[in-house]
Amino acid sequence: MKKYLAEFIGTFSLVLFGCGAAAVAGKTIPIAVADAPDGIGLLGIALAFGFAVVVMCYAIGPISGCHINPAITIAMLVAKKISAKDSVGYIIAQFAGATLAACALYFIRSNSPGFAMREWALASNGWGPGYLGGYSTAAAFITETILTFLFLFVIFAVTSKLGNSNMAGLAIGLTLVLIHLLAIPITGTSVNPARSFGPAILAGGKALGQLWLFIVAPILGGILAALFWRGVFETTTEAA
Repeated sequence: MKKYLAEFIGTFSLVLFGCGAAAVAGKTIPIAVADAPDGIGLLGIALAFGFAVVVMCYAIGPISGCHINPAITIAMLVAKKISAKDSVGYIIAQFAGATLAACALYFIRSNSPGFAMREWALASNGWGPGYLGGYSTAAAFITETILTFLFLFVIFAVTSKLGNSNMAGLAIGLTLVLIHLLAIPITGTSVNPARSFGPAILAGGKALGQLWLFIVAPILGGILAALFWRGVFETTTEAA
């Protein structure tokens, strides 16, 4: 239960800090607070997500491995680095943590002057006309799949026998920063089904209707990364 609770807290923190940075302080992002006096912008939001992962990696990594992302948990299951029982517990905890964080964010935002739940509220992920860059479904799906693949490749690499365990959290967090710098204008950046689920459930509308992509694409990218790592690199790292 300690592992599941750690995943709950970690995912809660990721959504609260990351989505909160976008919804409360990210003036330059259209779905954020239009009347904020100052905004942290795209870079600030990317750093908020990345730093949240760095902090949680070092805080709960020794307890649960700090997945805080169903795509990571499923990839680890495919790579045979976690049991089926634990993977189910992790995923339930992740979705629960993300949902509670979205509820907390909604409570905070709803107590500000002039608040209104617009389309893709609470930093929900999305695509198409009206959402940030207006990118197509195909562009959104390919972006989320490729970036999740690369994210998981880094995770497998830095946590392998050849990786530097002391620097793993920093490397993973910085990778997430890079991912956000590219993907925010396209999808708002998910690479994490739980991160997308929490805000979408409360926002409803288009955010909820488009949620399927942010579940399917990251999981697909994670599975491909696991198969690629096992087929090409894992034998090498074990031999080393």
